[in-house]
Amino acid sequence: MQFFVFGNRDLYIHLMRMLLIAVLLLPQALFAQAVRVAAATDLQPILPTLAAQYEKTTGVKIIASYASSSTLATQILNGAPQDLFLSADFGFAQKVIDAGHAEDAAPIRYATGTLVLWARRDSAALGGKPITLELLKSPALQRLAIANPDHAPYGRAAMAALTSLHLMDTLRPKLVIAENIAQTAQFADTGNTDAALISLTLASSTALRGHGSFAELPVGSYPPILQGAVVIRNAANVKAARAFLNYLLNPAIQSKMAEMGLGLGQ
Repeated sequence: MQFFVFGNRDLYIHLMRMLLIAVLLLPQALFAQAVRVAAATDLQPILPTLAAQYEKTTGVKIIASYASSSTLATQILNGAPQDLFLSADFGFAQKVIDAGHAEDAAPIRYATGTLVLWARRDSAALGGKPITLELLKSPALQRLAIANPDHAPYGRAAMAALTSLHLMDTLRPKLVIAENIAQTAQFADTGNTDAALISLTLASSTALRGHGSFAELPVGSYPPILQGAVVIRNAANVKAARAFLNYLLNPAIQSKMAEMGLGLGQ
């Protein structure tokens, strides 16, 4: 089969080469406009809203992956391609720093977490009554979900709170350990447990607020959940990651985060 090209043949070849180069570079150009964020599970109800607003304003897409802070830190140390780590506590962010994988010399506090007791309103343990912390002392409470304290800061906070309130001996046999707080909430939401100790962000989400209620644990009953962030060293988009972190630290965004269940950061 014979093809005919009309016009300057050299110009045609040049244009085709330029087009091919443009096509090959397109994915990289698009990727450069994205920030990959390793985000603690308590951010799952709120980060999509903030990310959508940021993308609308700047054109930079935020690609978030959610897991327990321990899991995310391990992934980063093993070379996972992330630009920004939003940990649910300082400890796992510091672990990334100590391993030489962070641009920052210390975790940057972007929020403070709050621990709550959550249950479905139709939970048999409530007996039709509003939820209070007295539920933790009730014999009707047979199964209580908490996040794995080895992996999740909210799990450690839950263990500390139960110990501080002198409830650990009674409740230890009733504890059901979940991988992270999202799974912890799921256990209570599906009726596999009577209640759960989770983050205020999850308890305030549309999904859980619709058919459940919560009571906050006394702040002094567990160590402060100081949530720390680090920009990943040698990441593909260090500057863009820093810009998004600065956006989260903006007072207006901090106030919005507080409305969705996260205490103020710096």
